[in-house]
Amino acid sequence: MGLRKFNPITPGTRYKVISDFATITTNTPEKSLTKPNHKSGGRNGSGKMTIRQVGGGHKQKYRIIDFKRNKAGIPGVVKTIEYDPNRTARIALIAYADGEKRYIIAPNGLEVGKTVYSGPGSNPDVGNALPLSEIPLGTTIHNIEMQPGRGAALCRSAGASAQLSARDGKYAVLKMPSGEQRMILITCQAVIGSVSNADHSLNIHGKAGRKRWMGRRPRVRGVAMNPVDHPMGGGEGRASGGHPRSRKGLIAKGYKTRSKKKQSSKYILEKRK
Repeated sequence: MGLRKFNPITPGTRYKVISDFATITTNTPEKSLTKPNHKSGGRNGSGKMTIRQVGGGHKQKYRIIDFKRNKAGIPGVVKTIEYDPNRTARIALIAYADGEKRYIIAPNGLEVGKTVYSGPGSNPDVGNALPLSEIPLGTTIHNIEMQPGRGAALCRSAGASAQLSARDGKYAVLKMPSGEQRMILITCQAVIGSVSNADHSLNIHGKAGRKRWMGRRPRVRGVAMNPVDHPMGGGEGRASGGHPRSRKGLIAKGYKTRSKKKQSSKYILEKRK
C-alpha cells in the first residue's frame, strides 16, 4: 500500500499526495450490503444549522460493516478489497460457506482468496476474530469489543492497532494507540493484525475543493471573528491574545474534559500520553 505524488501541473496538484489504491480490486460495492446515506448539511429537524462547516459533498452509499464477527466456526473467503468513502480503512467482502456475504474492516496483509474464521478455537492469524482469552500475549490486535457481543468499538481507523500485554483474572490488559493501558473483559472479541491503509495520515489534499467533495465547508478562525462571535475575537489589528478555546469558552489545549466520576475510569491502569 503506497502513496501517489502528483507533478505540479496545476496549483491544486503542487503538493497533492493521495493513496495509490493498489490493493483495491473492485469499484462496485455489494448491493445487498449498502443503504442510502442521507446528508443533513449540519441542520436539525427544523432546518436550523446546529453544526458548522458541514454541507455539500459527493453522494455516498453506506456500506454495512460486520463489527460483531459472530459467524463462529464458519469459514469465509475474501472476495474483494474495496474503498469505503465512510471510513479511512479499506473494507473486505467476505463470502461465508453458508452463502452469506458480509463486509469487514480489512486488516493489513489480508488478500483476495484468503480464508478467515471467527469465534473460539480459531487460529491467531491475520483477519481472524477470537476472544481475548485465546489470543497469545504480545499480539497486535484491532476491532476490539468493550462489551461481549456488542461489536467492535476500539482501533477501527486506518493503521490503528493495540497490543495485548497481559491477562489478570477475568480481564485482559491492552496497550492502546494513545498509550493508555486499560483492562477489558477476556470474553470480549478482537481481530488479529492492524487496520489497513496505514499511509492515510500522509495524504495531502492539495486544494480546498477536495475537502468540499468530502462535505466539509470553510472554517473561520476564532481570532478573525468579532467578540460577540467568539472568545478569541476582536482587538485592534491582528490581536491573538488569550488561551485557545472553543466558541463556548472551553479551553482547547491541555484542559481535561473527562469526568472524574466516570464509571470506566477504574479500568484504566495508565492514562493516555
